[in-house]
Amino acid sequence: MPLEYAGGGVTKEHEAVRTAVGVFDVSHLGTARIIGPGATAAVDAILTNSLDRITAGHAQYTLLCNDAGGVIDDLIVYRVSDDELLVIPNASNSAQVLAVLRDHLPSNVVITDRHTQTAIIAVQGPRSAEVLTSLGLPTSMDYMAFDTAEINSITVTICRTGYTGEVGFELLVDASRAGELWDAVLAAQIGVPVVPCGLAARDTLRTEMGYPLHGQDLSPTITPVQAGVAWAVGWDKPAFDGRDALVAERAAGPKRRLRGLRATGRGIPRSHMAVSSLTGEVVGEVTSGTFSPTLQIGIALALLDSSVSIDDEVVVDVRGRPVAFVVIKPPFVEASTR
Repeated sequence: MPLEYAGGGVTKEHEAVRTAVGVFDVSHLGTARIIGPGATAAVDAILTNSLDRITAGHAQYTLLCNDAGGVIDDLIVYRVSDDELLVIPNASNSAQVLAVLRDHLPSNVVITDRHTQTAIIAVQGPRSAEVLTSLGLPTSMDYMAFDTAEINSITVTICRTGYTGEVGFELLVDASRAGELWDAVLAAQIGVPVVPCGLAARDTLRTEMGYPLHGQDLSPTITPVQAGVAWAVGWDKPAFDGRDALVAERAAGPKRRLRGLRATGRGIPRSHMAVSSLTGEVVGEVTSGTFSPTLQIGIALALLDSSVSIDDEVVVDVRGRPVAFVVIKPPFVEASTR
C-alpha cells in the first residue's frame, strides 16, 4: 500500500472515508487457515478473547500475549466452524504468530499459511454498502459477521470489519483474482467517486478512533490492560497465554495507561515525544501522533503514568517546543461502525 495515491492526498482520502467511501489494499496482512478436530477450542486456549462469545459466521478481535502479558500481536479470528478458523495477524508479526500457534496446537490441528494466496481489500465509509450492492455482493450481515459470495466467478469472503471507525467491509479473495475485484470496486457507480486510499489516511483514520497500532500502542512490552483493550480478554477463561501476568496486573492496577491527547496549542505530536505535567515532570511518551483532518488539530495516543487523569492538562515536547494538550479518553471522533 502506498502512503497516498497520485492526485489524491492524505486529507482527500481521509475525507472520502469519513463522508462517502474509500478503498484500501491491505493484502500485506497475514492470512492463515486452521483446520482440525476442536480447532476453535484449541486456539481459544491460546488467545486472550473468548471464542465462545461468537458463533460460526462471526469474527473477533483478540490478542496473542507472551508470558509477561505483553502483546505479541493483535489479530482478527474468523470462526468458520468448531473445527475451522481463519486468522488475520499483522504482516510483520505473522511468522511469529503462526510459529507460536503451531507450537501450542495438537498435531491433528493444521495451520496453513495463506498469506501469498489471499488478498484483502477494505471498502470503508458511510456509502461502502452501496459499492458492494452495486456489485451484487451481500451487505446485510451484522457488525463483525461474514458471508461468502461470488462476483464474475470470483469467490469473495465479505466481513463487516475495518480499521477506520466507519461502516465498512473487508473482502478476502484469491490473490490471482484480486486485481479484477479491485478494478470492479473502483469502477462502482454510486454517484460519488470511489477513492483509493493509502497508508497515511489509514493511520489518521485509526488514530482519530483511538485504535491501537501494534509496534507503537501495543507491543511485547505493552499489555492489554495498559493499552485499554482489556475488553478483548476473556477474564473468566481458565487458560490463555499470559493469563497469570494479566490477572495480577489487573488486580494491582497498571502503572501506566494509554490515553488520548488533544492539542489546545499549535503542534503535531509524533511517536516517542516526551509528555510532561505542567510542573515539568515527565509522565509518559507519545506512541502515535498525527494531525487530525476531521478536527484540524494535533492528536495523539500516549502511554502515561496512572497518576495522570482524564481532563488533565499536559505538555508535549514537539521538536523542542512545548505544546499544550488535554488528556481524553478516545475516540477523538465518534465511531460509526454499526
